[in-house]
Amino acid sequence: MRWTEAKSPLAVSRNYAVVLFARASPSLRLKNHLFRALGMRVGAGVAWGLESTPDVFWPELITVEDDAIIGYDATLLCHEFLQEEYRTGEVHVGERAMIGAGAVVLPGVRIGADAQVAANSLVDRDVPPGATVAGVPARVVSREDAAND
Repeated sequence: MRWTEAKSPLAVSRNYAVVLFARASPSLRLKNHLFRALGMRVGAGVAWGLESTPDVFWPELITVEDDAIIGYDATLLCHEFLQEEYRTGEVHVGERAMIGAGAVVLPGVRIGADAQVAANSLVDRDVPPGATVAGVPARVVSREDAAND
């Protein structure tokens, strides 16, 4: 299957132009406004680092809850094209979650509230609330609830 059969090239081009502009903008208010215009659900107080990139094919599959931080050059992907097929999956970033610089979040991943993703990690599975993950692939290195026991 060709990607043009999965998604309108015009829509992808529009999304790409908006994301490219937003990536370079220092204004968090403008970024949040532009990303909402693409169909993303973006909560209050969300901070996007410079060069952070939401999926340009299916931005409407992204939810970022209140006060979450998406670090410099982090990427949120909602699709993957394979040889004979493609897959999509929602990406959900919980309240006050933090995604480090250069991290990549793959389709279908849910990052829990207050979770932290270390810089340059590859997140291929859900991250529990309050957990810190790191690595390629990312794995839990600590949990907030363990510190409170």
